[in-house]
Amino acid sequence: MTMQSAPDGAQVPADSPHLRVLAQYVKELSFRNAAAAAAQAYDIQPAIDMGVEVKSRAMGDRGDAFEVDLCINVNARRNDEMMFSANLIYAGVFQFVNVRPDDVEPLIWVECPRLLFPFSRQILAEITREGGYPPLLINPIDFTPLYWAELRDRQNRGEQAPPNDQPFATAPAQASNY
Repeated sequence: MTMQSAPDGAQVPADSPHLRVLAQYVKELSFRNAAAAAAQAYDIQPAIDMGVEVKSRAMGDRGDAFEVDLCINVNARRNDEMMFSANLIYAGVFQFVNVRPDDVEPLIWVECPRLLFPFSRQILAEITREGGYPPLLINPIDFTPLYWAELRDRQNRGEQAPPNDQPFATAPAQASNY
């Protein structure tokens, strides 16, 4: 058995399962600043409406790599007036090495978005700050309950697996700074 060094100097078997992040990038980003002139008027707390979606598609000939999209949509309103909207698709390409086929799906829908989320959160905080608003700080998201809820819904519909390029999980999220 071949051994590889772990970061702390311990030996890890070369055939141990692991996840590789091959790339991560902004796939799509839009920011609409509808109330730019009134952005400094913070007298009324805005209502933040946010949604999160995870999508994936297989890549490569061997089927061991997947592109995972973390889609976050945010709309901020004061009364009935739109202040801003932000739409971000932050993607990553992940490769699964020595991972059992049954373990791939939970990794795609829980672990991959968990790895992408901090970068998405930072981008949205910066874009709202650059738009003249306080940085939008999104509370951490636990993707595991979303995965289990989707599995239950899928089972109730009689489906086995989500089709490629289709949303797997959609959930409301919360912002913490407004």
